[in-house]
Amino acid sequence: MHIAILGAGAMGSLFGGLLAVAGHRVTLLDVDDAHLNAINEAGLRLTTDAGERVVANLEALRPEAATTPADLLIVFTKTLHTQAALGAAHAVLGPQTALLSLQNGLGNAERLAQFADPARVMIGVTTWPADKNGPGRVSSHGQGVIRLMSADGAHSPMLSRTVQALNDAGLACSADADVWAAIWEKVAFNSALNSLCAVTGCTVGELTNVPDGEALALKIVAEVAAVAHAHGVAVNEAHVADNVRHALAHHRAHRPSMLQDVIAGRKTEIEAINGAVVEAAGMRAIAVPYTTALLHLVRLVDAKDSV
Repeated sequence: MHIAILGAGAMGSLFGGLLAVAGHRVTLLDVDDAHLNAINEAGLRLTTDAGERVVANLEALRPEAATTPADLLIVFTKTLHTQAALGAAHAVLGPQTALLSLQNGLGNAERLAQFADPARVMIGVTTWPADKNGPGRVSSHGQGVIRLMSADGAHSPMLSRTVQALNDAGLACSADADVWAAIWEKVAFNSALNSLCAVTGCTVGELTNVPDGEALALKIVAEVAAVAHAHGVAVNEAHVADNVRHALAHHRAHRPSMLQDVIAGRKTEIEAINGAVVEAAGMRAIAVPYTTALLHLVRLVDAKDSV
């Protein structure tokens, strides 16, 4: 397939590089000119548990410079940039192009459906780790999986082709009718740890410096799970709580993406995470005081950075 990756940061470059190694025609689309230039000049230097390789059969462009429709467009941009990025990459979107979001947060299927027939939209979640180590350099150590599904729940031929392509690239992908539970569980995890780290400046482990840190994170998880259940999504609250405790104990030095955005003075994805949960809670008249408070606090941080 011709696969375009919109948002070629750490995750997008990892996926694009592995798909290119598997023999697909891959176009990376991003606005980081230094990263694009490095890839076009010397290839993508990809380091994984299998070793280091240079992936040379990649095209790296700014979104507005793309001219050829893709069979599949995988979206990795931050949620707040989705519409602008898809608008800039309009030439990639042909009448048969399928779109897949592997972004954080809620509402991604709806955002993609503004640019394509909803029947061609897929939604998913991934646990693959990735780090950008400089222009043209990406690394990934450890294992992950991808769970995805057509947004309308149908098992289409393109869904099967997409799963096969990702598996051929070694990315451990499966079509999963319960993907919405996985998405909500990731939202619950991120609503707790991302927002708390963003407003406190703490690493994940530093949230345990006082007992209140873990307790507050688990209260947020419980609120998000309650909202998901009210919308008919079978979130496993105990599983998410275990993942939070594991992160607090074993990923102590980790700075979540939302904290990294705050440090860099970038806008966060708070609206697609805590903001979307608060909106969904309002639809069912469910009180989510902790999630709401964190939403308002991160909004204040975002406003401060933008002044």
